[in-house]
Amino acid sequence: MSAFLKLESRAVRLLVDDIDTDQIIPARFLTSTSKAGFGKHLFADWRYDSAGEPKPEFPLNRPEAKDAHVLVAGQNIGCGSSREHAAWALLDFGIQAVISTEFADIFRTNSLKNGLLPVVVDDATHAWLLANPRAEVSIDVETTTLDLPNGTRVRFPLEGFARYCLLNGVDELGFLLSQDSAIRAYEQAHR
Repeated sequence: MSAFLKLESRAVRLLVDDIDTDQIIPARFLTSTSKAGFGKHLFADWRYDSAGEPKPEFPLNRPEAKDAHVLVAGQNIGCGSSREHAAWALLDFGIQAVISTEFADIFRTNSLKNGLLPVVVDDATHAWLLANPRAEVSIDVETTTLDLPNGTRVRFPLEGFARYCLLNGVDELGFLLSQDSAIRAYEQAHR
């Protein structure tokens, strides 16, 4: 993982509530254990027509979505199965943060463990983001704040260990490996 300190990006909105992980990455594409390559299948059933051609009206296919690293989803995202591939697909597509009013617990955890930031906001902030497509936002992991172009700053919840891992670009295993000398010293002292 790379360190995630601050992100300034245009947001792309997806006006769908209760997005489940099978909608994020359909099960028929779960043929690999490598994290790479899932972005092309992100929201496949919505992004492509029956011939496999991109639907020009789908938000992630529109020109303004190019280089947008923030997805503003409807109410509740990540419900359904516990597949980690959903976070992989978003990251592989280039999304680094998802903003919504609610995240399914397992999806939220999988996202954080892979360096995808779930940003929970209140209804008023969410409504503003949905009403202002292509808004340029700034997300600061250290201060756990989201800045909107209208001058509004809101705080979002982020558990301390997840915040530490994001800021330092490590996952749980990377954190444990960084503690190797302390673990060896403890084991030596407690034989």
